[in-house]
Order: sequence, then structure tokens, then C-alpha cells
Amino acid sequence: MNLFQILIILRARSRRIFIILLLTVCATMAVSMLIPKMYRATSVVLLNFKGTDPVTGSALAAQLVPGYMATQLDIVTSKDVALKTVDNMGLVNNRSLQHEYAGNQNSDGMRDWLADRIQKSVEVVPSHDSSVMSITARDRNPDLAAALANGVATTYQQVNLRLKVEPLQKASNYLTGQIKTLRTNFEEAEQKLARYQQQHGLVNADNRYDVENTRLNELANQLALAQAQRMEADSREHLVQTGGGKESPDVISNPLIQTLKSQVAQSEARFMQLSQNLDKNHPQYQAAKAELDRLRLELDRNIANTANSVVNNANISRQREGEVRAALDAQKARVLAINSSRDELLVLEKEADSAQRAYDNATQRLMQTSMEGQSNQSDVSVLSPAVVPRSPYSPNLVFNAVMSGVLGLMLGIAVALILELMTPRVRSANDLIEVLNAPMFGNLSWDGVPRRPLFLSGYRGREMPLVTGGKNQ
Repeated sequence: MNLFQILIILRARSRRIFIILLLTVCATMAVSMLIPKMYRATSVVLLNFKGTDPVTGSALAAQLVPGYMATQLDIVTSKDVALKTVDNMGLVNNRSLQHEYAGNQNSDGMRDWLADRIQKSVEVVPSHDSSVMSITARDRNPDLAAALANGVATTYQQVNLRLKVEPLQKASNYLTGQIKTLRTNFEEAEQKLARYQQQHGLVNADNRYDVENTRLNELANQLALAQAQRMEADSREHLVQTGGGKESPDVISNPLIQTLKSQVAQSEARFMQLSQNLDKNHPQYQAAKAELDRLRLELDRNIANTANSVVNNANISRQREGEVRAALDAQKARVLAINSSRDELLVLEKEADSAQRAYDNATQRLMQTSMEGQSNQSDVSVLSPAVVPRSPYSPNLVFNAVMSGVLGLMLGIAVALILELMTPRVRSANDLIEVLNAPMFGNLSWDGVPRRPLFLSGYRGREMPLVTGGKNQ
């Protein structure tokens, strides 16, 4: 069956198709008039989610929380929100709803029945690119539809606030217990630090201004000076021991010895002059000799004393160096012990500081959490409340009429084709060709007007000439 045959069939059965179309439209419109009118009201809310952890206080954007909008949809459509909406709006006392509930024998309680009805009649649609959410309520009563949409939005605000405040209150209780423990730890760390400072006589762990380190540096300087003095004394002692003391710088630079040497030289000159003129038994000779011997003896005695003083000075320098070295070693040991104590003190100070920081942070977080836990500001804001609809959204007579017309036309076409298949009829020359499978040479018109033969399917010859004549032909 080709398109031409289908058009011929539809034309032949157009009256039946029109009747089916008319019946379908009339039935649809009658049913639409009998269906109760439904009204729809929409309340638009905005979700201003901060994503703050109640314990740590760290913030997280709502876009980074997986399934945030899906979670909010589940909350809005939950049984808890529906029950609280029933309680907030006092729907149990509504007489029309009581009358409707009286005819429902399958419900366990009116409150649960109303909550189930709200869940079925409320539709929540989130926005794809924003944090806006539409709450739509459907009901036969336009006032009740608007009241339900606004009531669900208000209840959702309350539930959202409760879900926000309850974790903060629990976190406040948790932080209160933790603060007691942290305060105890901080006090114990402070007491331990104070006891350690008293036991070791330490004020702080900073050794830049420590007396012991200053003394250690002074002893080190004194040791270096003592070593230099000892080396110099050793050199002078060596010269005294090797040269008999006469070549020693101390002996040479001694003023008394210089004076004695000058006196000895003068005495020797006078004695040499007297020895040339006088006999050794002469009193002047003997007196000059005695004077010379006395000066020489005095010179030798002073040289010996000076040499002994150099040796004694070297011994004293070595002893001084040993004493300073011993004092330096003792001071080093003391400084090392104090540094070890300071290291322990530093550890205790860090423990006390850490305990104090933990206590301060917990206290600050407790104050913030307590304030937020007492807040009545919800993260949900109503952008536009629902208003009472003026016209029902269902049934839509225009839409139903158009759809019933399309459906009736399709149904009529289908019925016409089915009837044609059940009782086929010859409606054109092509039908004869297909049924008899024989070529047709021409056709006779009833009005006497010659016609050209139709295109013959399967006939490859040339067209036959038309037979003309009157009605008797």
C-alpha cells in the first residue's frame, strides 16, 4: 500500500474519521470538565550554605560538598518536614481535611495521613546552576496550595536551623569537656616548669645573657693570657739556666745590677791603679781590694737573686696556667650541665606553650560555637513566597483539546486503515493491477471526456490509444 492508496482510503472514509475525531474530542472535554480542578503554588527559597565544621571551624564551599543539593531535597521531602508542617499549620483542625480523612479507611492517623498527602502533593525542583530551589504544592483548594507551599518553606527553614544548631550545641558540650582537660594539662605543665626552674636555678632557656657563659669566656681569655705569660717565663728561665743568669734580659735590665756593675768597674779601675803603685800589703791596696771583692760579691748575689726570681716567676706562671685551666675545665663542665638543664627547660616551656595554645584555641572555638549554637539565623531564605493561584493548572482545556484532536485524528486514521485491511475494496486502477496482476490498456470515463491511462505498474510497452465514444460504448 503506497501513499496514493492511503490518501484514497482516507478520503473515502473521511466521514468515519471525522466522527471518531469528534467523539474523542468530546469525550476528552467531558472528562476534563468532570476532573476536579487542581491549583499549584510555588515558593522559591535560597540556600546560603557556609559549610563550617562545628568543631574545627574550617569553612568549605557548598559547591565542594558532594550531594549537597540532593541532601537538601531529601530534607524538604522528608516525613519530618511534612509532620512539622502539619503541626505548624494546624491542619489537623481543618474541617474540610477532617471530612476528607473520615472517608479514608486505610490511614492509621490523621497526622500521618496529612504528612503523606503533603509529601505526595509537594514537588521540589532545584536549580542547575545556582543554590535556588522551588517548592511547589498542588491542591484542589488554591488557598491551601499556597499555604502548603509557604508552610513547607517555613518548616524547612526551621528544620535547617535545627540541623545547624544541634551539631553546634553538641560541639559546645564536647569542647566544654575538652577545655577542662586542656586546662588541667596546662596547669600541670606550668607547675612542672616552675619546679624544674626552682630545682636547677634557671630563669629562662635563653643563654645569650647567662653569667656562666660570660665567666667561661673570661676564663678562656685568662687561660690564653696565662699561657702567653708562661711561655715568656719559660724562655727567660731557659736563658737563666743556660747562661748562668748573666745574659738574662731580666738581669741585664735590672737597674741595681747595672749600678753594681758600674761600681765594680770603677772599683776595678781604682784597684788596678793602686796595684801598680802600691804593694799588696799597703792598707790602701787592701782596702781597695776589699771594696772590689765586696762589690763583686754584691753583684753576684743580686744576679743570683734575679735569676731565682725569673725561675720562681716561671713556676708561678705554670701554676697560674694550671689553675686557670682547671677553673676553665670546671666552668665548661658546669656550662654543659646548665645547657643540658636548659634543653630540658626548653622542652618543658614548649610543652607549656603548646598546652596554652591548645587551651586558648579551644576556649576561642567554644565561645564562637556557643554563639553560633544560640543563633536563630537559618541558611535558608525565602526569595518569593507562594501566592494564591487565580487559575487552575489542571485540567488544561486547551492543551487537552489539542492533544485529543491529535489523538482522535490518529485513532480515526488507524480505524480507517484497519477497516480497509479487513474489507479491501477496489478504489483505483492500480488496485486492479495489484489484484489481477494484469496490464490495463485504458479506462472509460462516465462523463464522456477522454482520459489518459494511469501509470501501469510493471507495464513497459507504449501507451494504448484511448477509446472514445458515448455511454453505450
